[in-house]
Amino acid sequence: MFKDSSLDRPLNICLLSYRSNPHCGGQGVYLKNLSRALTDTGHRVEVVSGPPDPMLDADIPVHRLACLDLYNPENLFRVPTLKELSDPVNVMEWAGVSTMGFPEPFTFGIRAQRFLRNRMQRYDIIHDNQSLSYGIWSIAKKIPTVATIHHPITVDRDIAVRSVRPFWKKLKHLRWFSFIGMQKRVSRTLRRIITVSECAQKDIARDFRIPQERFSVVPNGINTRLFYPIADIRREPGRIIVTNSSDVPLKGLYYLLHAVAEIARKRPMRLVVVGTPKKNGGIGRLIRRLGIGDRITYTGRISDAEFVRQYARAAVAVVSSVYEGFGLPAGEAMACGVPVISTTGGALPEVVGDAGILVPPRDHRALARAIVDMLDHPERAEELGRRGYRRVQRHFTWRRAAEKTVAAYRETIHDYR
Repeated sequence: MFKDSSLDRPLNICLLSYRSNPHCGGQGVYLKNLSRALTDTGHRVEVVSGPPDPMLDADIPVHRLACLDLYNPENLFRVPTLKELSDPVNVMEWAGVSTMGFPEPFTFGIRAQRFLRNRMQRYDIIHDNQSLSYGIWSIAKKIPTVATIHHPITVDRDIAVRSVRPFWKKLKHLRWFSFIGMQKRVSRTLRRIITVSECAQKDIARDFRIPQERFSVVPNGINTRLFYPIADIRREPGRIIVTNSSDVPLKGLYYLLHAVAEIARKRPMRLVVVGTPKKNGGIGRLIRRLGIGDRITYTGRISDAEFVRQYARAAVAVVSSVYEGFGLPAGEAMACGVPVISTTGGALPEVVGDAGILVPPRDHRALARAIVDMLDHPERAEELGRRGYRRVQRHFTWRRAAEKTVAAYRETIHDYR
């Protein structure tokens, strides 16, 4: 059914990714950088992608699967045409979104299975980027298949449900995350799961009930061609940067804003938030309630080059997440030589190590103390920035991630014989 890969030769790899934004969200960043690194190490990679355009390099073929794309911010929750609804998969997608669900992993899997039905002989292995849908289950019966689970999405669900009080809002979150049942069932059928940290492995094994021996831990890389120190830009005292502008409770911006309010009463400082504020969102209301609007700057959408310049100007980078399966923002800041303050949520200590200050999640007072301590001791901050840079160069390269991923591929192919 599949190609013989008994020899240690380059592999023909098909990467599947249902949502592939290369600028935000770990899955799109993962797809872009892993496909590049696998290609650079001599393997042949094709990508099957949902929206938006993953913007891969020209030498990596991309098959873009048509869908309704109802979460497109330029045409959010549009009404499909009758012609579109002649496809039953589109009907399922529209029905799911219309009932406050998130059907994209499910419908992408069906479309991917349909697309690959007569193409499987072209590949040695299929690699699913966390859709974990029934379509992937069907594919895995016919060809060696692995899946990456970046972190247990059960954590997102539980934090989201706890973050709201009204019962109807809790039900709304439970409905949104209802795809988790499918993902649990499908992941248990796969012979190998790739995940990005020891912490994620432990938590996924527990929540999804998967034996730990089925996992391969492959830490993400950091794109050091994009994230690097800029020596001729001076760091501005009191300037703090955070890359999360989201209202998602998992990311912990709520606690950082409370810390900023506490610090701002005592000293000059500015929080730069990379991203765009959500109109009428909870974070905007919190900023107004705390009276710190004059201390917050949103960058809006910026280019990669401007992103690195923002890091270069920052005195401190803060990662306030309640939980991270890996923690790309911490690694990217470290690659730029920025001293990092991070919570101990999830796998963040595995990324930061001894190259930053670690505080408990959901503790705005601990965050405030750590920020003040960092700002008051610039020499220590500079040393932590140097440590972080060296740590990324040693441990978190995409070439290393690609080599470990290929080792997991070969184990999977062997298991299918």
